[in-house]
Amino acid sequence: MMNITVQDSSSYFKGLLILIRKDRKISKAEYELMFQTGTRLGFDKDFIEESIGEILYNMHIVLKPPVFSTRELAEKFIKDGLIIAASDGEIHDDEEKWLLETAEKNSIDKEWFYVEKRLVANSKNEISKLEVDNLKVVY
Repeated sequence: MMNITVQDSSSYFKGLLILIRKDRKISKAEYELMFQTGTRLGFDKDFIEESIGEILYNMHIVLKPPVFSTRELAEKFIKDGLIIAASDGEIHDDEEKWLLETAEKNSIDKEWFYVEKRLVANSKNEISKLEVDNLKVVY
């Protein structure tokens, strides 16, 4: 179990919300994974539902890739991002670009990213356990 700050928790959830917005639609699988993520990070059920419901239309949200307090957390975020992005059957170009930008902002090299992307692609939509399940928000 990895302890994370409230700020990192917020960045994780918001970052994944921005990711699911990238292909301009939210699949049932993406919704369910985002709900699971928000719940695991300690967010209120109503807040999670409202956030997912509004992400496609909220023009006030800053779309910058998140920067995390540790590289390890950024790697967990990207792994979860790849799983969520692939949950609708494909990782769209805009989703991949955005995750690559996130990797770059967190000093993660492209080779690591592409290895993780291949692992997700080879899992043939068998959704593995999310990294967020191993995170604990410390208040």
